[in-house]
Amino acid sequence: MSQRDYYEILGVDRGADQDSIKKAYRKLAMQFHPDKNPGNKEAEEKFKEAAGAYEVLGDPEKRAKYDRFGHRAFEGGGGQGFHDVNDIFSNFGDIFGDLFGGMGGGMGSRGRRSRNEPRRGADLRYLTEIDLKHVVLGLERDVEFDAEDECGDCRGSGAEKGSTPQTCPQCHGSGQVVAQQGFFTMATGCPQCRGEGKIVKNPCRSCQGKGRKVRHRKIRVNIPPGVDSGTRLRVSGEGEGGSLGGPAGDLYVEIRVKENSKFERQGDDAYSELAVPYEMLMLGGELMAHHITGEASVKIPKGTAPGAQIRVNGQGLPSLRGSRRGDLYYVITVSLPDKVSKEEERLLREIAKIRGIEVQSESSGLFGRKK
Repeated sequence: MSQRDYYEILGVDRGADQDSIKKAYRKLAMQFHPDKNPGNKEAEEKFKEAAGAYEVLGDPEKRAKYDRFGHRAFEGGGGQGFHDVNDIFSNFGDIFGDLFGGMGGGMGSRGRRSRNEPRRGADLRYLTEIDLKHVVLGLERDVEFDAEDECGDCRGSGAEKGSTPQTCPQCHGSGQVVAQQGFFTMATGCPQCRGEGKIVKNPCRSCQGKGRKVRHRKIRVNIPPGVDSGTRLRVSGEGEGGSLGGPAGDLYVEIRVKENSKFERQGDDAYSELAVPYEMLMLGGELMAHHITGEASVKIPKGTAPGAQIRVNGQGLPSLRGSRRGDLYYVITVSLPDKVSKEEERLLREIAKIRGIEVQSESSGLFGRKK
């Protein structure tokens, strides 16, 4: 089944600026938000579809790739939409904060969730760069980062062992106080407990009453062959720790592939210039050339012209979605010597004479050599 065009999903022209794209997404997010359409699976799918389109078009780099290659640009990941509504809230929290009064991505039941309920930890993003050869070979890499987790001494309560937090007397545990302003009722964070709903009078010495501590983490991530810049690898449960027994968030490792001076990537294919001596272009032969992960012999057919492309099957880049590798293309350029010997010049002049080609006289020299 073919994917819908991202511009069509958001209802914007291809020339729309970033502000117009953001406004279009905000409108769709409001229309199909799950809290406004409870139990409506069609609305939820449209909500995910709009988020997937905005994930690409809202990022100038991803948008440029999409404009050039379409959906094929993200066949290895890095722009494939969302499967979890909570993941959308996590990625675009700034937008949902604007839409729903800073309630962290929800409204209705989400915005009024009890502060005593278990809460999932936040997702984390980690950016890592790899060389082009690792796109072919894959690799394992250790990533190090700091992440919050529940304090093990107080188990997230913030209270010293042997004591418990007390319900805030001002908001009665809700974390909010309500004030009447004319015709409007305004709910704001409780100033006494700072929106927590509880007051800790004997704070935990390990975490200073915060209930959470920052820990340094080091984990090994498997980066499979076939990734591309923008590919996001999800490592479940390696994000920030949850609260009150809630599950941990996920870690998203985003890939950046370093520029390579010898090869240009186009999808799963790679292109490289290959300088060939002019004698070999005319007579044919073989020469050693760089592959992405090493060197190999390349056959040059007799009579190859500069600008021609020689394809080496299966020596390009792998795909995350299949076992076949792309192809490697050598774009041929001519390699000329800096200078030639007298005998070489004599033979070249004889060839030119046979072919009826007028060349400069011997007194003019050849390839910088003066007579």
